Formats: sequence, structure tokens, C-alpha cells
Amino acid sequence: MDRIRVIDAVAEALVTAGSTYSPEKMRAYERALAVETNERARWALEQIIDNGRAATEARSPLCDDTGIPHLFLEVGREHAVSDDLIRFIIEGVAEGLRRLPGRPMAVCGEGDVRLAQAEGMYEDPSMLEPAPMAVRVVDEDVLRLSVLMLGGGPAIRGRSFRVFHRHSARVVKEQIVEWAVEATSQLGCTPCTLAVGIGRSHYEAANLMLEAQVYGNYDVQSDFERQITEAVNTQGVGALGLGGHTTALATFAKIGPARASGVRIVCFRPCCCFEPRIAKVDLAEVMGIG
Repeated sequence: MDRIRVIDAVAEALVTAGSTYSPEKMRAYERALAVETNERARWALEQIIDNGRAATEARSPLCDDTGIPHLFLEVGREHAVSDDLIRFIIEGVAEGLRRLPGRPMAVCGEGDVRLAQAEGMYEDPSMLEPAPMAVRVVDEDVLRLSVLMLGGGPAIRGRSFRVFHRHSARVVKEQIVEWAVEATSQLGCTPCTLAVGIGRSHYEAANLMLEAQVYGNYDVQSDFERQITEAVNTQGVGALGLGGHTTALATFAKIGPARASGVRIVCFRPCCCFEPRIAKVDLAEVMGIG
């Protein structure tokens, strides 16, 4: 296995995630700008678009909160994942944080010392450990890694909670809209992308919320997603809270397995105007085994 090639590919994916809007997201912003009549909101949208173009050209961070790396690995049935590959991926994340560069956010110490930040922060951005990796087996012939950089503001405004659904998808949808209306009014960095995972446990719902960001598409919305987006946009929060037509660019929702009960666990994240910051790399191609 070519360690250097894997590390470099993962590092470049992290830099791309932290510095570049996807083509679909840029189209969503351009659609929002085309229909916006509020002059303050138009100005804000223009700044967000210009910021994205400048960051892409310079390969520099979209935001000073460069985010926590979250990894999502899709494994085709013809591929295997070794402990070496996992180590190389983690090394690639560290190298990517140095290249971006990531904001130094890793807290020194262990246990309650770390909780209190009593020993300060590491200056080296590569000391920021990624979140635990999520893995999915897929039918494609790929070994595809998605790198997402998740910032603090959306985490503060997000939530994971049980919803008593009363055997109605409408009840779940209305609860998500209620959370989203509150969150977007407080987030500041709008327009947002609403990421939703619905599962049987908090762990599963959080994983599904991450998966929703990996597979979400601004050009294609399900009826469930579109209804949430439209309901939030009627509130008029708009870009950077300045009013206007677009508070949410889209909703990315992933509905997982359900258990026979009156409860659904919903994980909700109001991704800021720069998120999902995501890039993908097929490691099978990188290693020449695709």
C-alpha cells in the first residue's frame, strides 16, 4: 500500500472540503440570489458567493472556524479495509490540517483537565483529532472517503432528541421545522443547509445526519426535504439574518430503520452558510486497485 499517496490524497481532500463550495452548492446560492429582492440580503449573498470563489482560488479556509474533521468511508463489496489504511487516513487528516491550515483548536490534557481547558491549547493544528469514522458497505466498486469539516456554531444550535410521532410523518416534520425556525433565528451564518438524521437511537440518528450531508444534493429535494425548507423560508430570517427569501438553501434528510414504538430519535444540525464543507476521494483509485 502506497502510504504517501494515501496521505496526500486525504490531505488534499481535507483542504478542498475546507476551502471550496461544491458545484451544486454554488448553483443553489446563485438561484437564491436570482430571486432575492431584499437589498441587504442580496448584498450578503453576493459576499458569501465572492468569499467562496476567493477561498477556492487561494485554497484558503472558507471560515475562520475551520471545523472538526468528520470521516465517512464507503466500502465496496470487493474491497477490504486494513489497519494500515486507517492509520494512513488519520495521518492524511493531520497533514491536511497543517496545509489548510486548520485553526488550532485541540485542547491539551486529559479528562476533566481537558474539559476545563486548564492546560490551554496545542498550537499545531494537526493535533486536532478527527471524530470517530463512520463506515458504510455499498454496492459500488469504490473505497470512497468523504471528509467533512463541521464547525462549532451549527453544533451549538443543533440537537438530538426523541419525538413522539403518533404514527404521523407530519408530526416529525413539524417538530424539525420548529427546531429549525428557532435555530436559524439564532445561528447568524445563514442561509443554512438543514441536516437531519432519523433513527432508533441517538448514535444512529447522528450517523444518519452525517450520511445525509454526504449524499445530499441541492439540485434534488424529496417532498419531505422540500416541505421543511419551504416552511423555514417563510420565516424571513434570510441571509446573515438580514431578511429576505432564503433562510435555508436546502434540507438533507436521511431516514433510517425504525423500531415499533411511539418514538423516533431525530438528530438535527443547522449547517451554516459554508457547510456542508465536504470533499470526496476514491482511495481505491489512489492505490491503483479500483
